[in-house]
Amino acid sequence: MSVAVSNERASPWGTSMFIMMTDTLEANETLAVLPRLIGQARQVRLRSWCVSVVVVSHDTAFLTTFAESSLKGRLLVWATRLLVVTSLTLPQLHALLPAHWTFSMMNTIFLNLEDTPSSLRYNLYTYLPYSPGGAQVVKVAIWSSKRGGVLTGISLFPEKYPNFHAAKMNTTALPWPPYWDEVEVTTRNGTIIKKCTGSDYLAFKATSEALNFTFNILPINTWEEGTRMLTQRKIFIVPVHYIIFPERVKRIDFTYIYEFVQATFSMAKPSLKPRWQSLYYPLTNLVWIAVLVALLLMPVIFYVQTFGRMKRCVRLSVETVALEVAGILVGQNLPLRLSNVSSSRLLLAVWLVFAFIIGTVYRSNLIAALTLPKYPPRPETLEQMVDVVDMATMPQYGEAWRTFFAASESQVYKRLAKLMVLGPGAREGLQMAVQQNVASLNGRRYMANMIAEHFTQVDGSTPLYLGQESIFPGPAGWALPHDAPYKPQVDRCLMAIIEAGLYEKWSEESLSETRRRSQQRMKKYLAQQQLLESSGDKTHPGSRITALTFTHMQGPLLLICATLAVAGMTFIGEIFIIRHTGIRARAVQ
Repeated sequence: MSVAVSNERASPWGTSMFIMMTDTLEANETLAVLPRLIGQARQVRLRSWCVSVVVVSHDTAFLTTFAESSLKGRLLVWATRLLVVTSLTLPQLHALLPAHWTFSMMNTIFLNLEDTPSSLRYNLYTYLPYSPGGAQVVKVAIWSSKRGGVLTGISLFPEKYPNFHAAKMNTTALPWPPYWDEVEVTTRNGTIIKKCTGSDYLAFKATSEALNFTFNILPINTWEEGTRMLTQRKIFIVPVHYIIFPERVKRIDFTYIYEFVQATFSMAKPSLKPRWQSLYYPLTNLVWIAVLVALLLMPVIFYVQTFGRMKRCVRLSVETVALEVAGILVGQNLPLRLSNVSSSRLLLAVWLVFAFIIGTVYRSNLIAALTLPKYPPRPETLEQMVDVVDMATMPQYGEAWRTFFAASESQVYKRLAKLMVLGPGAREGLQMAVQQNVASLNGRRYMANMIAEHFTQVDGSTPLYLGQESIFPGPAGWALPHDAPYKPQVDRCLMAIIEAGLYEKWSEESLSETRRRSQQRMKKYLAQQQLLESSGDKTHPGSRITALTFTHMQGPLLLICATLAVAGMTFIGEIFIIRHTGIRARAVQ
């Protein structure tokens, strides 16, 4: 019809009826009107705790349109029972049921009218996607006017997913250690094959064994491609944790929340900057002031004690006493001339003890500061991080993160969203963090695994660190198509794995395996360095001797340069004064 009629009638028994007159409807008009009707029906389902849907039509094109529209409009869930009343031929029925998710995967049966010469007869059919005989259309009941209703041994609405009967299911994943990883394994005959491992892979493998199915991993290049395949139902699950963001919920569903991903940031460890005050740092300001006061007072006290008690010819000047006292403090000479007077020997002993203690403490702290320097403070919280970095990188799938942060009421999250730059891979982002003032965002376990795998140095240290504060604890689950009917079975398997402690065990084993591989690489590298050293190459970068750089020794080098400059200017000034004085003396003569 040119004008479609949709009507909703509510009865006291909780029944809603939607009538759509399609006698004169064009195909495109059906496609335009039916989604609105499906939307109204879905609102009824959401307001009810138990719903059965009955569709009456003898038109194959309408049933096809209904199957597609109900899938897009999310009309049905597994708890919703769908009864389709029709009068299709058996070949039409066998072609229609497996072609649409709504009829093949959901809780659907077909009541098919078959006219026979002798009596009226109805057959009830359903589609079993997984059965001992494979995917097939099966007859669940028969009703005739003579015999009444007879079941064929299968319930009217049978459970379709307690057992997948060794069916092969399509799935996909990208390497995401320690959750899902690919490692090369050498077989007994010497061939190298790739083997999947990781906590999520092992959990999915255990789920497949419990539900009796095998799986085929389809290759993808990005996580967005995997999400798109999931929405198109080309795959039935993505068994790697997806953080549940509002934007993702609009496109896909999730299993039982089995993990709270602690998202955090990684930055380069602060490096030492050249500091000309390196000679000053071993003592505090108050100690330096006390030493300076003692250094100024002691020459005066020594001079007063010796004044008048020594012969004039051997009397020491104030400059000489000051040099003697300063020499004792830095341990450069013995106080031979200051101890000629008996009354000064007690004072000299006290000064020697003071110089010994101060000198020992200063040298010890100076050695410790040069060999084990104190690094500058580093950002550990999100608020500190956004104040110091130029940008925060994340792979392309971080668009959902940025949208989530931008929509937050927290000003810190809003600033983080403005700093986020999407595109670099996880490893490239960590490399940028090493070289630039950049933070890399991702899950804590994933980045810890990446740093251990690719950024561990020969001595076991790493140039990167993980912030102590998590950005936010993200609830995560496996990704499913909307209203997937097999979600309860997968959830039950996941809950059993989590409650048994297997998931945490597999996570720890995966991280331990990564550390073991990294240690093997380091041992191999050290063996090569030892071979080079034994061959006479002592200048190789792998040498165990750590030389102090200009960063450590800038203080004394600048001190000697400044002293030489002052001495040079003093020398020039003395020459100028001597020459000027000599010229004036000759002029007077």
